[in-house]
Amino acid sequence: MPEADTISGTQLPLTVDLLVEQFGQCGLQTGQTVLVHSSLSKLGWVAGGAQAVVQALIQVLGESGTLMMPSFTTQNTNPENWKHPPQPADWIAIIQANMPAFDAATSPPRNMGAIADLFRIWPGTVRSHHPVGSFSARGVHADYLTNNHQLLDEFGITSPLARLYELDGYILLLGVGHGNDSSLHLAEHRATWPSKHSVVEGSAVLVDGVREWVRFDMLDLDTSDFVTIGEAYEKQAGLIRGRVGQAEVRFMKQRPLIDFAVEWMEANRK
Repeated sequence: MPEADTISGTQLPLTVDLLVEQFGQCGLQTGQTVLVHSSLSKLGWVAGGAQAVVQALIQVLGESGTLMMPSFTTQNTNPENWKHPPQPADWIAIIQANMPAFDAATSPPRNMGAIADLFRIWPGTVRSHHPVGSFSARGVHADYLTNNHQLLDEFGITSPLARLYELDGYILLLGVGHGNDSSLHLAEHRATWPSKHSVVEGSAVLVDGVREWVRFDMLDLDTSDFVTIGEAYEKQAGLIRGRVGQAEVRFMKQRPLIDFAVEWMEANRK
């Protein structure tokens, strides 16, 4: 969105103090462990942009809290599977041979938004080592959330999503809906349905310090029903949406959403 449009749609600029106040009104508190998916442009004009938002989230959660965000590198996947857009056939081998190996310190996230991009390099933040589905975290539980994220388990039992479930943590959807709610991928791993299957994935990784293109099986993920699942859960749970600036906010415990989604997928996916 052009900045002029953002300014014209904003009554007063958001500041760190206003963000802290409004996050608190949405239910965020000191000591919580929270996974955030976000869209900076939906907030309106923010004095300090993504920096102010990250600062406010850290401030409201306090030293006893933990903040986590996605840092997915979907560019480091098998180009044979790319559909939006598909790659020319004669490009595929070149991409597989030359994609830089995943590096938690330097590999840039793809399409995660300005807030998550900045948070990844914020002082004190650590990142899990999955070459596609990594998460960044900062705070008391950051190491627990991000350690031992296995290659064959992108969003399953060893993933930061499963660790968040164990900690009975929260999800904050800041200006985005359930279509961006990565926690529902954990439900996909746990649920069973007739057509559930894996696909052959690939990534450039470091093996004993040497870059290699590694193939592995990964669950064929499907986000097409995430909005339906999320809205059905919100209705059942009586969730009241909040606002931060111009953005609609959904703030909820992760565990009951996942339990609901597993049952929904098993009942409705074919």
